Amino acid sequence: MTPTYGSKRVVVGAHYGLRDWLSQRVTAGLMALFTIVLLVQVLFGGPLGYERWAAIFSSQWMKVLSFVVIVSLAWHAWVGVRDIWMDYVKPVGVRLLLQVATIAWLVGCSGWAVQVLWRL
Repeated sequence: MTPTYGSKRVVVGAHYGLRDWLSQRVTAGLMALFTIVLLVQVLFGGPLGYERWAAIFSSQWMKVLSFVVIVSLAWHAWVGVRDIWMDYVKPVGVRLLLQVATIAWLVGCSGWAVQVLWRL
């Protein structure tokens, strides 16, 4: 006999909810911290030109913080775009193609950003 009470909803999905929610908040917090640090250095560091800009990113702690922010930005974008693909693209093959393209794009952009950062 089948029970006639309770929900008939089928629960599907990868169950990323809490982890994704937390990673979005942590990465957003890191990016906000970086923005504040950068603004303080730009606003209170003297006249802004190439030399000043290069000096801001020449210190090792700023390179490390920038690298962490680049990785955080890529992860933040990945979680958001992956959720969009999972929610709105129903054909599995198309969704997989879009996810692979997104990963390739984000890795490429992150690599380029690190290259620009460490070229200074």
